[in-house]
Amino acid sequence: MPDSSPVLPDSSALLDSPVLLDSPVLLDSPVLLDSSGLLDSSAVLDEILLRLVEISPPDDDPTGASTLSRLGVLCLIHNTVGHQLATHAARLESFGVARRAGSTTRQLLIGVGFPPAVAARIVRIASSLGRISRVGAHSRDGRLAGEVVDAIARGMATIEKRSPAALSDDDRQRVEAELLAQALSGATPSEIRDRAAAIGNTIADDEGGIPACDDRSLDSLSFTVTDESRVDVRVNVTQSVGEKFMAMIDERSVPRPEPDGSPDPRSAEQRRADALEVLLDQAADAAARDVIGAPRSQTLLLIPADGGDPARMPWTGSVTQATARRLSCDGTITEIVIDGETVPLEMGRERRLFPPHIRKAVIVRDECCVACGAPPSHTQVHHIQHWTEHEGETSLDNGCLLCQRCHTRVHHNGWDVVLGHDRHPWLIPPADVDPMRTPRPAYNRRTMRLDGVAA
Repeated sequence: MPDSSPVLPDSSALLDSPVLLDSPVLLDSPVLLDSSGLLDSSAVLDEILLRLVEISPPDDDPTGASTLSRLGVLCLIHNTVGHQLATHAARLESFGVARRAGSTTRQLLIGVGFPPAVAARIVRIASSLGRISRVGAHSRDGRLAGEVVDAIARGMATIEKRSPAALSDDDRQRVEAELLAQALSGATPSEIRDRAAAIGNTIADDEGGIPACDDRSLDSLSFTVTDESRVDVRVNVTQSVGEKFMAMIDERSVPRPEPDGSPDPRSAEQRRADALEVLLDQAADAAARDVIGAPRSQTLLLIPADGGDPARMPWTGSVTQATARRLSCDGTITEIVIDGETVPLEMGRERRLFPPHIRKAVIVRDECCVACGAPPSHTQVHHIQHWTEHEGETSLDNGCLLCQRCHTRVHHNGWDVVLGHDRHPWLIPPADVDPMRTPRPAYNRRTMRLDGVAA
């Protein structure tokens, strides 16, 4: 079967294309020459931008052949522009512009309008162009995308770090040629980085270096708070630490069927995120029982005295009342009332709302999450009548086991929990789930019939 994939045009032939011969974008056009008769690069870029803005996809192209052909040319342009970005950034760095301004080249690029991640990639490529000349040559004519060039540059850096001694010129050229060949064969950036890591580990094994999988100097953990007050966490750790993490997350992210037997609706990513919170709760609980003098994790809730602003947490900012209630159901919380200058006016006492002996009693009665059946180790004790609003007691009759996912449903999605006359918890779904809002028994008692038992 013939290959139907589009063939990218040769960028060297583009300038000779008949389509461009009558275009004002000619290199000898007076419009593009400066006062000395030399090519005015800025004018060329302005003219290219003007022409690109005027281009639109073909209207009459039912087979898509013309559109694919044009996409091939645009791909070459995109890749060539990526190379130009790197070379211009390298020249900017050589001039010391950022240094004199007390900034960095990356920050200057962000100021021009590049997203932070793109600016960082441009700077990485720019700093490596002198060491990967063969890659630069293929990048210059548009054959390699910026992401691929970046993967090769990062791969070369990884290999050099793995080598106990500096790579010789011959070794560097050999490694560059191998990664370049892989890139030209169609390998993805991820595959190129994986290949570079394998080469680096081989060098480390052969020459007595530290394999990347065991090099703690490469470990990193960063987290940022997004505009939506979510937290984006990025971690890069040794193989042994990663194995521990993956094993503990896997153990806590097993799919759990819905009460009606339907499959767990959560994706694998969502289950792992829920498992992470379970793991953090378990770690915080264990730390709180540690010896005197050991550091304790604390959840602080800062409450403005005037009530004008919502309560907030030091790391992630303002929280909804529902979130504050959910956090205070189980675990440790310290409420601090502050004035307009963030000076504490009153500090509530830290208290563990459900002490161990009551939690044990709740586990004996409920056996698992009352909504989905998650094991007790994955649950929190939820106040049926919340202690901050309804003067709910911290007692067996005012608590029930809920996993993190179901706990969120109760506080945010309209589910209610009541204690029946049988002194067992019953769940009342929201009207959009059950218009009649018929009480449902706890998970461990799903064979029960209502028969007037629920409150």
